[in-house]
Amino acid sequence: MPDAYPDFLQWLPGSNTILRYDKHPDKVQQAFDNADLVCCLDFNQYTRVEDMRPTLEGCKAKRILIDHHLEPETNNAITVSKPDMSSTSEMIFYIISQLGGYDDMTKECAQCIYCGMMTDTGGFTYNSTRPEIYFVIGQLLSKGIDKDNIYNRVYHNYSVNALRLRGHIIANKMKVVNELHAAYFAVTKEEMRRFHFIKGDLEGVVNVPQQIKGLKLSISLREDTERPNLVLVSLRSGNGFHCQPMAVRFFNGGGHADASGGKLHCSIEEAEQITLKAILAYQEELRKK
Repeated sequence: MPDAYPDFLQWLPGSNTILRYDKHPDKVQQAFDNADLVCCLDFNQYTRVEDMRPTLEGCKAKRILIDHHLEPETNNAITVSKPDMSSTSEMIFYIISQLGGYDDMTKECAQCIYCGMMTDTGGFTYNSTRPEIYFVIGQLLSKGIDKDNIYNRVYHNYSVNALRLRGHIIANKMKVVNELHAAYFAVTKEEMRRFHFIKGDLEGVVNVPQQIKGLKLSISLREDTERPNLVLVSLRSGNGFHCQPMAVRFFNGGGHADASGGKLHCSIEEAEQITLKAILAYQEELRKK
């Protein structure tokens, strides 16, 4: 992994074997140097791995890209790109099964696949209307996984400080542009320090404004806690509007039609101005009933 993943995923089987580039760059470099094959999962552009990019691109091993985002890099020995899939985890299930590995799939493997499908669809609330998804869930349940336990360990695993931070954002930071059916909020490093932020504490908060009746667009801006002048952006959309083109055009990002992300190399104040400019650029589409 390039850097830290959310705290609420550290219970997953095998997580103790993960090497983080930001903590152990030499060990990660050695792993790539010794690799016969590199599997790139759930990201479509090499820029997404940040500082680990030179190590990845300099690796002499063949690469397989398995991903469900739009417009993937094609500089791989094999590119498996399925933007219609709910998640890369769903794709992994099919690959294992089609290679004849389903019977040998362990409960631990099934837990990881189910967790990936669940988190990438917001608990199966978006990008999850295909009937095949629920067939896969049935197959995973037959491996003995406890889906309710997985849900609780992911979504009911926050600290008191995390809940207070979320409440602060909704009460004090959320700005709603009623006539354009849009909302956004910006979170500073100082605010995150005040609420003892750890990675994952703000996971899914961008979805909360979508509970507003008729809302079409929600945007989250968050200062990076480690690097200066870096703002992480999440976008969610609905009710006939798609945020992916906005993510590409204004936020150096991309993703799915209704769930995208990006980043801005500027101050949080400048990021807010860019966000307002983006909303106004799409005002005709956002204003439509």
